[in-house]
Amino acid sequence: MLKISTIDSPIQRRLVLEGKLVGPWISELERCWHTAADGLEGRKVVIDLKNVTVISLEGENALSALMREGAQFACEGILNKHVLKQLRRHCCLRL
Repeated sequence: MLKISTIDSPIQRRLVLEGKLVGPWISELERCWHTAADGLEGRKVVIDLKNVTVISLEGENALSALMREGAQFACEGILNKHVLKQLRRHCCLRL
């Protein structure tokens, strides 16, 4: 299960993810990302992974693609920080 909430503020639109970023929920994240990118009026979109408990390989691939599209991320926890660090390193090598 994955819950995605959108929180708007004057400086950003935050997509808060809670649960498991696996299988069928990956396409939902991608859909939410593209919807959130509309009508920003200068704000940035931040994907909040603080409450994500599992990220599958497909989930990592989706996050990597969103990173290449300009997504910014917020996270806590050693594992999620490590995953994002590896994805950033991989994205930079592919540029």
